[in-house]
Amino acid sequence: QVPLAESGGGLVQPGGSLNISCVASTSIFAIVAMAWYRQSPGKERELVAQISHQGDTNYADFVKGRFIVSRDNTKNTVYLQLNSLKPEDTAVYYCHSPFHNTWGQGTQVTVSS
Repeated sequence: QVPLAESGGGLVQPGGSLNISCVASTSIFAIVAMAWYRQSPGKERELVAQISHQGDTNYADFVKGRFIVSRDNTKNTVYLQLNSLKPEDTAVYYCHSPFHNTWGQGTQVTVSS
């Protein structure tokens, strides 16, 4: 098991922005892909964004043009910048390491006026 620790969630108004981050406690962070998922009440967990170890990114259609995934391999950290937030973006956001098949505890993002 590789510990993943998310932080940065919170309450934001529609149209606002938020940055969340995830620190991975692994010595091989720099050579593994990372991903962000989210889960809303009553819905299945869904993929939001992926980033390869080299920084190539992939986004779900519902966040393209609004969210940005990035990483800092010197800090073992992956980030998700959430822009132009909508109420339907409200969810628990999870960090995931596909290689290690591990998940963080999640961070709550609530978009509401």
